[in-house]
Amino acid sequence: MRNIFAKIATTSAALTVAIAGANNPAQAIDFNFNWLGNAGYSAIGSFSYDEATAPIIISESGSGATNFLQSLNVSFLDPSNNLLGTYNTVTGGVSQSSFFAFNFDTSTHTLFGPLDVAGGTGVIGEYFFQGTVGDSLKLRKDVDQQGTSTLVDQNSGSIQVSKVPEPASMLGLLAFTALGVGSSLKKKQASC
Repeated sequence: MRNIFAKIATTSAALTVAIAGANNPAQAIDFNFNWLGNAGYSAIGSFSYDEATAPIIISESGSGATNFLQSLNVSFLDPSNNLLGTYNTVTGGVSQSSFFAFNFDTSTHTLFGPLDVAGGTGVIGEYFFQGTVGDSLKLRKDVDQQGTSTLVDQNSGSIQVSKVPEPASMLGLLAFTALGVGSSLKKKQASC
């Protein structure tokens, strides 16, 4: 029985080291964000950039190739958590929206300034998120292709950002957990 847990712990530790040390030129870092409006509508999303090449301040805008942002997606939900729409604003380092605006401080992991994410293609009925972080963020719905939209919900500009744990960190935690379980079982068997 001891050998099984020792093998699991050794294998987990070796796998963690192998993954952490893999030759991966891109050091993508992922973040999640979420927003809650005053009327109960919400937005959840994620974005990523190459940690090795990104400056302290990432500012992106408009359509076409982005400077540092690799991906950004957002989903909007009504107060009952029914999905209103999901949009991939940036995919493979390319923005699909001419209205796109994004500002992120990589040292404090905070969004700031103008923020405009979502559809941005002028399709009637698509949702988008627009405003200024810390001032007012609004969920809007496109009414026509001439730029008219309706306000769905808003808040005082508050939006939360959290770093997604790296897979190697999670595997390391798993390895330490396996070692702890193996050690506990050893102590139990020794006391019997």
